[in-house]
Amino acid sequence: MSKKRKWDDDYVRYWFTCTTEVDGTQRPQCVLCNSVFSNADLRPSKLSDHFNRQHGGVAGHDLNSLKHMPTPSDQSETLKAFGVASHEDTLLQASYQFAYLCAKEKNPHTVAEKLVKPCALEIAQIVLGPDAQKKLQQVPLSDDVIHSRIDEMSQDILQQVLEDIKASPLKVGIQLAETTDMDDCGQLMAFVRYIKEREIIEEFLFCEPLQLSMKGIDVFNLFRDFFLKHKIALDVCGSVCTDGASSMLGENSEFVAYVKKEIPHIIITHCLLNPHALVIKTLPTKLRDALFTVVRVINFIKGRAPNHRLFQAFFEEIGIEYSVLLFHTEMRWLSRGQILTHIFEMYEEINQFLHHKSSNLVDGFENKEFKIHLAYLADLFKHLNELSASMQRTGMNTVSAREKLSAFVRKFPFWQKRIEKRNFTNFPFLEEIIVSDNEGIFIAAEITLHLQQLSNFFHGYFSVGDLNEASKWILDPFLFNIDFVDDSYLMKNDLAELRASGQILMEFETMKLEDFWCAQFTVFPNLAKTALEILMPFATTYLCELGFSSLLHFKTKSRSCFNLSDDIRVAISKKVPRFSDIIEQKLQLQKSL
Repeated sequence: MSKKRKWDDDYVRYWFTCTTEVDGTQRPQCVLCNSVFSNADLRPSKLSDHFNRQHGGVAGHDLNSLKHMPTPSDQSETLKAFGVASHEDTLLQASYQFAYLCAKEKNPHTVAEKLVKPCALEIAQIVLGPDAQKKLQQVPLSDDVIHSRIDEMSQDILQQVLEDIKASPLKVGIQLAETTDMDDCGQLMAFVRYIKEREIIEEFLFCEPLQLSMKGIDVFNLFRDFFLKHKIALDVCGSVCTDGASSMLGENSEFVAYVKKEIPHIIITHCLLNPHALVIKTLPTKLRDALFTVVRVINFIKGRAPNHRLFQAFFEEIGIEYSVLLFHTEMRWLSRGQILTHIFEMYEEINQFLHHKSSNLVDGFENKEFKIHLAYLADLFKHLNELSASMQRTGMNTVSAREKLSAFVRKFPFWQKRIEKRNFTNFPFLEEIIVSDNEGIFIAAEITLHLQQLSNFFHGYFSVGDLNEASKWILDPFLFNIDFVDDSYLMKNDLAELRASGQILMEFETMKLEDFWCAQFTVFPNLAKTALEILMPFATTYLCELGFSSLLHFKTKSRSCFNLSDDIRVAISKKVPRFSDIIEQKLQLQKSL
């Protein structure tokens, strides 16, 4: 690192003053044109050269003679009074705006000084001339500057979210999930759902590393410490939606036990995006063996680089659409459905490739019984993927998710009846390959048994979001039969009054359910509170999954050492930094220094 130069009062003879960065770096600033130079230019030869070439003045001023000159901060305040941004304000604004775009696009901090600024200077020189190039040159875009700008914007965004949480009229909902990055470091990510004005807001809360282990107590300590650090009581949380291994973030995990000890009345929900795990648990032995055979085939092809290259070349030679297989993964719910569909559609070609490589997997793979099982699994997981995809959106609550899940399970009896009659319409891949009654009888018995077991598991596992008959007014207060509500129910009068309003009916027909109840807070606060307490909890960890996808852009081999919490907050938060406030604080800090 080069040695930093120090300011000398004698430099004022060239009409320069000193500005100091947050990290203590001193930079010369021309009093006449407000140009700010780097620390490397803090020497008499550079300062006098600028003064003589740009201003044609005669050196020799002392410190006292400059006291009567307006300082840059005074000039800035005067310009602000007339609604005009000062030169220093515009430089800072440009710097912050670029840092914001850099974080949003998940680019390295060095892209500014290594690529963007040199390109911008060349373009300015060619298109706009040397004067414009000199102005652009003054915009601070070094690696350290971009890093500090992102940190400041992140803190501003976090402050906005914390202020909203404190002002929320109801307890907030938390969505929590963990993953392991490329450095085998555990990362805990959280999103928050709260009420602001007339709508429910979903926002990024934090992404913090789990330093040593990923036990339930470690997750809880990190979770609790975040709220303590920002002086927010932990009981502001009304619900927590978790996912992952049962020992860490499962519904009956150690983490949940600690949370319930601190907040006894908290609602714990488990992510509804993982019905695939239940399917695996309920698979009969033969279907389970078929799934594991698929995994072994993929690992044989993808796990060895020469096999993978030969596989791609083989498919290019025969002109097949698919040439890339997906790895099998446990925690990404769409992977199995895509794998099984691709394997079934490429069955003959993969079989030829295994023969070509003389693999010991050939015997099991080309077995007719295996192909029938593969077809059923591909169809079933395709249905599960469609169910999961329907719940992959922001604003999904437990009631809506439970309705989708319930509608899916209610199809099972119809499927069973059709299968018993050898009608495989709901399983098109299976229907495609069943050519004899014996094959149909053999697979129909297995499918019927499996669907029955799966239905029982679904009913017992995903119970959150069920509404009793007396609470279904939350979904539609106008069509609901009010006789189901007990006369002793204190809010029955409010409910009757709400149903009589034509204006509120119009609002209900034109607004989302959550927004409708938020809008009723001022008129029917008790009804709104009761409804939103049921609609507030997260139903899935979908937002965390999106966050983990962004994490892959930040944690790479070339960027594995930096703290990504601030970058990822600026990148995925819906909040926009308050640039004017940040810049004003920055200028005041420089003035005080």
